[in-house]
Amino acid sequence: MNKRFVSLWFRHLLTDRLALRQPKLKDVPFILVGAERNRQVVMAANHLAEAQGAVTGMAAADAKAIVPGLQVIDHIPGQADKLLKALGEWCIRYSPLIAVDLPDGLLMDVSGCAHLWGSEHAYLKAIVTQLISKGYDVRGAMADTVGAAWGVARFGREKPIIAPDRQMDALLNLPPAALRLDQLTLERLQKLGFYTIKGFIGLGRSAMRRRFGDCFLLRLNQALGTEDEPMQVLHPVESYSERLPCMEPICTAPGIEIAIKTLLEKLCRRLQGEGKGLRTAVLRGYRVDGLVIGTAIDTNRATHHVGHLFKLFELKISTLEPALGIELFTLDAPKVEDVEPGQELLWSAEGCGLADTSLAELLDKLANKIGAGNIHRFLPQEHYWPERSIKTSASLKEKPATPWRTGRARPSLLLPRPERIEVTALIPDYPPMLFIYKNKVHHIKKADGPERIEREWWLEQGEHRDYYQVEDENGQRYWLFRSGHYTGDQSNQWFIHGFFA
Repeated sequence: MNKRFVSLWFRHLLTDRLALRQPKLKDVPFILVGAERNRQVVMAANHLAEAQGAVTGMAAADAKAIVPGLQVIDHIPGQADKLLKALGEWCIRYSPLIAVDLPDGLLMDVSGCAHLWGSEHAYLKAIVTQLISKGYDVRGAMADTVGAAWGVARFGREKPIIAPDRQMDALLNLPPAALRLDQLTLERLQKLGFYTIKGFIGLGRSAMRRRFGDCFLLRLNQALGTEDEPMQVLHPVESYSERLPCMEPICTAPGIEIAIKTLLEKLCRRLQGEGKGLRTAVLRGYRVDGLVIGTAIDTNRATHHVGHLFKLFELKISTLEPALGIELFTLDAPKVEDVEPGQELLWSAEGCGLADTSLAELLDKLANKIGAGNIHRFLPQEHYWPERSIKTSASLKEKPATPWRTGRARPSLLLPRPERIEVTALIPDYPPMLFIYKNKVHHIKKADGPERIEREWWLEQGEHRDYYQVEDENGQRYWLFRSGHYTGDQSNQWFIHGFFA
């Protein structure tokens, strides 16, 4: 299959956008001006100003002199790039491969896309018509190469769709500027009398290289298709991605559910065939009004089970706002892992444990309801100091490097950092009789300790800790410690470090 590309040229990009935001400007000539080489020049002009002689690059004073009633507006740098990216996001409904072509265009790799609209003519017409309906003055062309499509969109006067392998014929009668050459080269070609591409296309390559340089030959070869031209696409397509264009905009929850099921079935069928499962899936919906909505799910282990994944997305359908309708759905799997052999056989298995898929499903549901950041799995580490004795794990597959120590009770919730408390205690080695934590007084009824834990001297220096397990009058248990030996200053020595279940 031949590669096919579309070039879109927004002839009045910045002024069209400004007229959309300020409708009163639609019927008056106006220009955008900015500083260039210590003078004010025209950065963009709307079609009414251009018709009276104001063009880009002209001194702003000259433009005001020749156009009566000309409105002058300050140009904001960077607006073209920002606007083209937004338009490119909107055009993703027509092709997943869109690139910004500064200062006033977009490039699209549309290989294999046109058949969804019946023909290339209907496809290009749909794109251009929709953009015109949004208020943009746009021209488009389609060809086998980016260069040929670019040149025809801007300088072509006949058919905008160039048949496969006919890009040379389409370029012959166009001016040299259609090859995207720099200004110095264009001036040199004009001095030599080359007003169209056919005037020099027959010259030898070595002669053209000597006269015009390597860049000239590169642009010519790219336009003819003898040299590839890479595109810096807005969103690189994920290795595992599916698209679902809609014949009619979808604006109901049942319709969104059907779309999600269809995408999951296609994606999971492919993953299953390759022995893989997804860990992260991102759903996007491209709305009729140009906005993009979406949501994402995460799983604790790789899976290609459609039913389970759909249930995770089902929890989030209510957060999607289709407005006037969604005309394209995409589903990407940016994180994919190998599925362990026999994993799917566990769906009907009994029992429990980390290897039980039912546990992974439960965690997925909880994570997508309350947030993955609220669920933690801890593993032991080979350290005695409490803060270093455990670590968090993001996977159910990870095995502990050392067994859990069960000789001494440890709190089910360990604070990230010990917090200072005020205590009343008999000295020197008695547990506290009461302590104040967050302005609340806790009277201690039961206590056990002390358990001395020394610092790991090979890692850091500091005081030891004497830990106590205490229970207050409400039956709640805490893990408290005194830092170092008793010094007489109770307020600086006592801390709370954890809570028992």
